[in-house]
Amino acid sequence: MDRRSFLGTSLASVAAPALALAQTGKTYRTALVGAGWWGMNILGEAMAAKQSEVVALCDVDEAQLAQGCATVEKLTNQNPRRYKDFREMLAKEKPEIVIVATPDHWHPLIAIAAVKADAHVYVEKPVGHTIREGRAMVKAARSTNRVMQVGTHRRVSPHNMEGLKFLRSGMAGKIHAVRCFVHYGGTGTAGSPDSETPAGLDWDMWCGPAPLRSFNKGLHTRGWRNHLDYANGTIADWGIHWFDQVLWWSEEKTPKSAYSTGAKYLDTSIMTAPDQQVAVYQFTDFTLHWEHRRFAANNAEKHPLGAYFYGTEGTFHMGWRDGWTFYPVETSKQPIHMEPTLNLPDQQNIKELWADFLKAIETNSRSVSDIETGHQSSVISLLGMLSYKLGRSVQWDGAKEEVPGDAEANRLLTREYRGNWQYPT
Repeated sequence: MDRRSFLGTSLASVAAPALALAQTGKTYRTALVGAGWWGMNILGEAMAAKQSEVVALCDVDEAQLAQGCATVEKLTNQNPRRYKDFREMLAKEKPEIVIVATPDHWHPLIAIAAVKADAHVYVEKPVGHTIREGRAMVKAARSTNRVMQVGTHRRVSPHNMEGLKFLRSGMAGKIHAVRCFVHYGGTGTAGSPDSETPAGLDWDMWCGPAPLRSFNKGLHTRGWRNHLDYANGTIADWGIHWFDQVLWWSEEKTPKSAYSTGAKYLDTSIMTAPDQQVAVYQFTDFTLHWEHRRFAANNAEKHPLGAYFYGTEGTFHMGWRDGWTFYPVETSKQPIHMEPTLNLPDQQNIKELWADFLKAIETNSRSVSDIETGHQSSVISLLGMLSYKLGRSVQWDGAKEEVPGDAEANRLLTREYRGNWQYPT
């Protein structure tokens, strides 16, 4: 197949299949846990789909609750109830759909509680803070027969779907190496000192099962992604999107080994995640590389993020706002490019993923971003962090989800929860 015939075929099929959903007209009692920036993006698409009655917003920050409820009322004339504790919200409101858009360390407990309360769940990525939390989430979804979808919306992004077709067409040749990367940042991060907890914020509940530390405005509302008590840094925040693309393309579902190293070079804030990190994963038929830095953004590199698939016929770049591009080995051939189709705000494809979520609920089927695939993609990120924390490479038994004969590494597959919070099994 040549360039012209591929693009002609591709562009004709670019609309996401999920949008062909034949709606039943059913309206679902919907609740949001985590009413910040991204949670409200998801809820916005849920409201736009016209199949949600927003019955509740839950957040430990009264300011975010007030702003979120005001937005819902403005857009829908609905008046959702406000909660600080998700358990009270589940018991009183009995929602049929729960969106979980909290910091990572809260995802497992809330998502599992929601499906056990008979709700379907849309949970943000990565699915949890440790690997065995993710497996517990899969188990809970299967035992309750509830849909649990992960917010890896690139699986329904038109250019990503067409890029997958291109890779599978063989036009890039045999691919035995993939490099995923994110190069963002400036000159470093100084951060701010700890301070008094703002009025209206339940900081103890914000920390939840994770360690309790003093409040710092660098953590709340968005900086927590780079503190290892509450998340796993850039490799988990950004890496899962590109690792998910690799697993989607590959017939292999798990690596055999992982090695990672990194450090904080220019970040002098309280954040504990590395501002530069590399990782290498060995699969049966290809090697996967990861690299990120949160400083020295520049114009010297053609693409700031994405995944390069290195094939015998050329190099394929799967991107975000720059779509995808194939660079042939033969310089006499022109590159092949496809522009993205993204939604505002924040240039995402939540609309298409929400449509797929509703379709899965209505047909009692698995979503395109089912919790199992979201868990496996999260595992790659978390294995990289496990190796980073150990300071050495690890082998991985994907069937048993353990590091063979390595008690020290296996202890990091879980972690101690604080207080009365119980680690899920």
